Amino acid sequence: MMSIVAIVGRPNVGKSTFFNRLIQRREAIVDAVSGVTRDRHYGKSEWNGREFTLIDTGGYVKGSDDVFETEIDKQVELAIDEADVIIFMVDVEAGVTGMDEDVAKLLRKIKKPVLLAVNKVDNSKRNAEAVEFYSLGLGEYYTIASINGSGTGDLLDALVKELPEKEEENKDDLPRFAVVGRPNAGKSSFINALIGEDRYIVTDIAGTTRDAIDTKYNRFGFEFNLVDTAGIRRKSKVKEDLEFYSVMRSVRAIEHSDVILLVLDATRGFEGQDRNIFWLAEKNKKGIVILVNKWDLVEKNTKTTKEFEAKIRKEIEPFTDVPILFISALTKQRIFKAIETAVEVYERRKRRISTSKLNEIMLDIVQQNPPPAYKGKYVKIKFCTQLPTPTPQFAFFCNLPQYVKPPYKRYLENKMRELFNFNGVPIVIYFRKK
Repeated sequence: MMSIVAIVGRPNVGKSTFFNRLIQRREAIVDAVSGVTRDRHYGKSEWNGREFTLIDTGGYVKGSDDVFETEIDKQVELAIDEADVIIFMVDVEAGVTGMDEDVAKLLRKIKKPVLLAVNKVDNSKRNAEAVEFYSLGLGEYYTIASINGSGTGDLLDALVKELPEKEEENKDDLPRFAVVGRPNAGKSSFINALIGEDRYIVTDIAGTTRDAIDTKYNRFGFEFNLVDTAGIRRKSKVKEDLEFYSVMRSVRAIEHSDVILLVLDATRGFEGQDRNIFWLAEKNKKGIVILVNKWDLVEKNTKTTKEFEAKIRKEIEPFTDVPILFISALTKQRIFKAIETAVEVYERRKRRISTSKLNEIMLDIVQQNPPPAYKGKYVKIKFCTQLPTPTPQFAFFCNLPQYVKPPYKRYLENKMRELFNFNGVPIVIYFRKK
């Protein structure tokens, strides 16, 4: 399993800025008003060859101080529950606050590694002021400035040392299809309908499935593991944090599956959390099939399906080459078609294209429409090949790879999808120096 690292701390200490720096994209909103991180954010980061999943636990808080503190406690408890290592971030400008002390009190009780990061330390005076954080009783601290990255290297070196050793996957080598989606979208009902028995309890209360469960399944002469990730733990304290648990389970299941069946609730449409899960599956280069469940509950005319599908494709741009099926777990409408499609996506994800065939087809396309000249220089693509990776990745060798811009990369990707059928499979194209 990939390790999980949670960044905790009261609002406005710079967690999101640090998170953005680590995942190298501006994913979390950063603002000087406390409480702008309304959702948790998830990303993948890597340091010294170790990959880990990062959670930015936002302290979105409203109202009086006591509400403030219960919210912070809840965030930290959630993070403690799921994470392998915790980064506790404080702010040198504000010094030690009562809320920092509350968080520290919680963290001192746990048996997980906690790294104390003192943020906004960008000069020697502030470096000296950081000493007061020893009073939190968490031992050594790391001074960083997440805005410019100073000190983050030492913190990450320490973090990587604390990550648990990689476990050997006890894989039975069967393909893994993970059923993911928001709470109450109908994931368990879908699996029950497939296997024809009430293997999972299905109720209308979001979050009755406690953990990801595997079921061996054979269909169309093809055997695979079906993984149900409804994955919500029922806890009185985290009733309103079902989404958090749902996504955490999905994060883990996605990373260890081959094809993702993303189940949406047709009555709610394609929402922010669905987008997060889709983005995560795409980033992890997994095969993806989108299943619009509860289609029997939607009032339809001749255009409904087309319009719904167009809306989803708009939301998932630029990776729109994904199968979308309209199903009903209740009436079993198209549920076997969903599995058949997942098997097809799995096969496409393993596809190898011979170098001779790839060059014969793609170099002809490049010749017909070469990359635009940049600063008077012409890019000449000479050769291409599929890389020996588990998922489809291709290298195009040329004289000036730095001048090939994203629109041309997308053009080549679309052409490859059209000609070789990679429907439902993320593909990666690299330009390398010949």
